[in-house]
Amino acid sequence: MSAVESRLAELGLTLPDVVPPLAAYQPAVRSGAYVYTAGQLPMVKGAIPLTGKVGAEVSAEQAKELAGVCALNALAAVKSVIGDLDKLVRVVKVVGFVASAPDFTGQPGVLNGASELLGEVLGDKGVHARSAVGVAVLPLDAPVEVEIVVEVQD
Repeated sequence: MSAVESRLAELGLTLPDVVPPLAAYQPAVRSGAYVYTAGQLPMVKGAIPLTGKVGAEVSAEQAKELAGVCALNALAAVKSVIGDLDKLVRVVKVVGFVASAPDFTGQPGVLNGASELLGEVLGDKGVHARSAVGVAVLPLDAPVEVEIVVEVQD
């Protein structure tokens, strides 16, 4: 078990299976020293546990938890490409999309769920640049979607 997966276990988390693509794309691809993930939905055992707009059907706190699930799914996608998460040098960038009610402006707080999970699991390697974007709707009516870019070594 890698050190990263050991840390996940300490936190009571398990790296999930990679979420299969919903369309014509790959969950993650490597280009040189970087791995780019596709947008990861908060899938748990093949389903999104909560759907709807943040600020309406979904609370900001619930969406923050789901953003952490997205980040965990992104780590699984990275592992599917590099084989061992200990090859991860650092998380470079996180981009998050929040399906938002028209008056909801707390997208950065929602995306803290992903950022905090990456920090807890990876320590300094999890510190990253980030964008948090409010959108009208996401695939499968998901409240949040997260993609990451990581630097890796061989």
